[in-house]
Amino acid sequence: MGIEERLEEVQNKVERRFSNIGKGKYARIIKLAKKPTESEYIKVLLITGAGILFLGFMGFFIYLLMSIWPN
Repeated sequence: MGIEERLEEVQNKVERRFSNIGKGKYARIIKLAKKPTESEYIKVLLITGAGILFLGFMGFFIYLLMSIWPN
């Protein structure tokens, strides 16, 4: 079996695995999913950024407390 036959076999396996993705118990969710609008995308971006900054500040605050506390 040459490399071309093996690659074709792998490609067929992948296609069979993903051919049923729109059927079954997740079909309704996939059908309802839509691309977010620009305003929705910006809201998600801002909320995610604020969460990352909040966690960073909390970590830095804990670091400061731990560096001052033992002394």
